[in-house]
Amino acid sequence: MAQHVAGDPDAFGELFRRHRDRLWSVAMRTLGDPEEAADAVQDGIISAYRNASSYRGDAAVTTWLHRIVVNACLDRIRRRSTRPTVALPEEENHATLSRLTERRDAMDERETSMEINRALAALPAEQAAAIVLIDVEGWSVEEAAVILNCPPGTVKSRCSRGRVKLAATLGHLRNPDHDDGVTATNTKNLGSNVGAASLKGEK
Repeated sequence: MAQHVAGDPDAFGELFRRHRDRLWSVAMRTLGDPEEAADAVQDGIISAYRNASSYRGDAAVTTWLHRIVVNACLDRIRRRSTRPTVALPEEENHATLSRLTERRDAMDERETSMEINRALAALPAEQAAAIVLIDVEGWSVEEAAVILNCPPGTVKSRCSRGRVKLAATLGHLRNPDHDDGVTATNTKNLGSNVGAASLKGEK
């Protein structure tokens, strides 16, 4: 980053190449749409390029870049929530319901990943971002707090509330034949399983 600020024309491009895969992964998991994810990464990188001189080194460069891209994702989710929704035709509703109620052993990894993305997209933006960073990308609570610009306790609270909602939506992926209720333990375990299954679906 210092080289870029000092005028090295190639430094920022190299920085982007080094971090783009993880930035793309976070954007994709947060937004659930490849085109929107690409746009969010582009918006974030342009913002980082223009504001590179504001980087003070109080956090790792990758943390700073993730903060900018996550903010770009959250902005898109908030704008999306203000758009009117259009109901699916009845046959599409039926097909979607059928996919969501299929047994886990009848789904391939890609279908499971798609279902997880839909569930994440249905969460409030801040909860989805916290779960993506911690359960999917493997950031610590403290690192996620820096990226999300909030206290660690807030990150934990967002993850906890989001995991409860995911457990209600995706509990059948953990055990399709037995509903043993939503507990603090199984919602956290589900969050870890979401990360593993979600990453498998990208391969």
